[in-house]
Amino acid sequence: MNQNNVGIVGTGIYLPKGRMQASEIADATKGIWSEQAVIDKLGIREKVVPGNLPNDGTQEMGALAALDALKNTGVDPLTIDVILSITEEWKEYPLTTSALYIQDRIGALNAWGIDVQNRCCTTVSAMKMAKDMLIADDEINVIMIVGGYRNGDFIDYTDKDMSMMYNLGAGGGAIILKKNHNKNLLLGSHMISDGSLSRTAGVEIGGLCNPITPENIGEAKKSLRLMNPVKMKNRLNEVSMPNWFKCIDEALRKSKVTRKDIDYLDILHIKRSGHEAMLNELGLSDDQSIYLEDYGHIGQIDQILSLHLALETGQVKDGSIVCMLAAGIGYVWAANIIRWG
Repeated sequence: MNQNNVGIVGTGIYLPKGRMQASEIADATKGIWSEQAVIDKLGIREKVVPGNLPNDGTQEMGALAALDALKNTGVDPLTIDVILSITEEWKEYPLTTSALYIQDRIGALNAWGIDVQNRCCTTVSAMKMAKDMLIADDEINVIMIVGGYRNGDFIDYTDKDMSMMYNLGAGGGAIILKKNHNKNLLLGSHMISDGSLSRTAGVEIGGLCNPITPENIGEAKKSLRLMNPVKMKNRLNEVSMPNWFKCIDEALRKSKVTRKDIDYLDILHIKRSGHEAMLNELGLSDDQSIYLEDYGHIGQIDQILSLHLALETGQVKDGSIVCMLAAGIGYVWAANIIRWG
């Protein structure tokens, strides 16, 4: 029987210096949303926004987070066997491989790398992939999951349908997993996908079906939208919360713990009422999670950021059971369970 375990060695974060206040988001909506509604309903006091290139390019933000993780953990980059990049598709140059850019930037000369994509679920999905790889392959011992995110560039704040994405921010995150680390163990994971929603949201202009032209170039730059808002919203209202709780309960079952054992909910930024409902349903108090109202939603970086912050504040400590929770357009829901310490 295979007795290998997989643990988290540590995390790294890079956040650009730019911030967009609730009042600026309200102004950008041209009167659709008030500042108070942005704060109270959307749950954004301010969010992180990117500054100038090259530092705040998506691949480079991932590299800076990777360097932070190496500094925080003391891991030698030459011991990294695999880099799983969770960098978004919106990056410095299309068709370049983000994992390999980061490999070069951090001197991980012995690693191989691959890009994985699951939208805002990518961190949780990549952690399951990494654990499975570490356990299955005798020659893989250390995996870095790392990437950057700035899909907020595509938001048209005057599009009423897009209020669910007004929170999109920017940043990079990295998390290092090690075989037989014997602490900070990654336990069970569970994912649910619903492909019927695969083209209900995305960047509408710039692919094969609707290429950029001289006429639409201005619109293309702000064309992240709900391509079928009625279908998407109706379906999400029906299945989103049940799917999330199924992911949580299945991940708990696989980890041989229960809802009552959860000490910290590591959840992406969602609207305030949804966050509060999730805590309430799980019987958790406000101080058993961090609401990212001063960061916004940095896509798949949220889970790394939330864990990173919770370790700094002491909300996650030795013995804590952490539930990481994510969802990504397409649509996918995911949870994993970590026993810290």
